[in-house]
Amino acid sequence: MAMKQIRPLVTALFVTSFGALPLSAQEVEEEQGRSLMEEGARLFLEGIQREMGPALEDLRGMTEEMEPALRQFVEEMGPALSELMGKVGDLSAYHAPEVLPNGDIIIRRKTPQEIDPVPEGEIEL
Repeated sequence: MAMKQIRPLVTALFVTSFGALPLSAQEVEEEQGRSLMEEGARLFLEGIQREMGPALEDLRGMTEEMEPALRQFVEEMGPALSELMGKVGDLSAYHAPEVLPNGDIIIRRKTPQEIDPVPEGEIEL
């Protein structure tokens, strides 16, 4: 047999004997890399959970302690805050609060041009 005829025969026997092999070593490395990345991410998240666990438990305890006081605040101040918000309206119509040298706090209302400025060169439709 000629060499050209033997090569396909050997290839066919090899594939049927050993099954389909990966196309390249790079694919094998990518599969291992993916599982190593997944394992690394899992270990990272477990570490964060171990480190943050005590802090989260402390936070839970603090919120449980604060809950009654917050409920009382909402019950007492809720109606007054609702009335105030009814008078103030849209907060975006005001500038940020300013503290004056004497300690007074003022909140200036924006002018109509400051609320809805028309960009230069454009016409509002």
